[in-house]
Amino acid sequence: MPLPEDGSDIVGEVKEITTKESDTLSDVARLYDLGYIEITTANPDVDPWLPGEGTPVIIPSRFILPPGPRVGIVINLAELRLYYYPPGGKEVITHPLGIGREGWSTPTGHATVRTKRKHPTWYPPKSIIAEYAARGETLPRVVPHGPDNPLGDYAIYLTMPGYLLHGTDKPYGVGMRVSHGCIRLYPEDIEQLFPLIADGTQVRIINEPFKVGLKGGELYVEIHEQLQEQLDSEGDNLTPLMSAVLAVTGESGLKLEWKRLRDAASQKRGVPVKVSAPLD
Repeated sequence: MPLPEDGSDIVGEVKEITTKESDTLSDVARLYDLGYIEITTANPDVDPWLPGEGTPVIIPSRFILPPGPRVGIVINLAELRLYYYPPGGKEVITHPLGIGREGWSTPTGHATVRTKRKHPTWYPPKSIIAEYAARGETLPRVVPHGPDNPLGDYAIYLTMPGYLLHGTDKPYGVGMRVSHGCIRLYPEDIEQLFPLIADGTQVRIINEPFKVGLKGGELYVEIHEQLQEQLDSEGDNLTPLMSAVLAVTGESGLKLEWKRLRDAASQKRGVPVKVSAPLD
């Protein structure tokens, strides 16, 4: 999708669809390139497995771009989403992700793309072999390309040792914390990205549950649930949100609708919400 004009930080649009009798929210999420948590968080009153015929469902496909340079690949763990800025500075490509579950957390930091492989072979690390053994299962030391290879058809290896972006043989896990730390994409998404991303592409992995941005001179926030490790260590800490909001309003002279901001912080729906008051 095109990058917004200068002074704007928001891309995409929120839509509403109605379900068919056979739909699940997981089906709808994949159809609209969303993750499972994204769509269930935006639709808390909808049964994810039996929404029923004709149920209205919000498609949360509007995003505040992550903070920092719009260069290369930016992965925001808190929203389980990747943003790729192709060379030229005119567009952004965004896809949902599966990331490391608690105890196998995907780390934050900076890296570059080291190499890419189509039809990759998986060499399970000793830690995962040991995990399988503890369950009484034997995991081969080498898993060739095929339907049982968890890397899927494409893999993009990072200079961050042991971490990569890849497809998956279990697409239902995209948009959730289910991996051993690597970053999963829907098979169709990694297939699209694979030829676009060159060796040496910058990769920035961040954890930003609170995003703040402007559109049309109005202030918006997009708030996601903090990762469990962050909640365990810091509690439900909204100080970073308030700091980001006040930094923008202080420079712009915008006034806040405090109730909207409190509601957005309480609900954590993961969609941009306007929180600035009308100008006098």
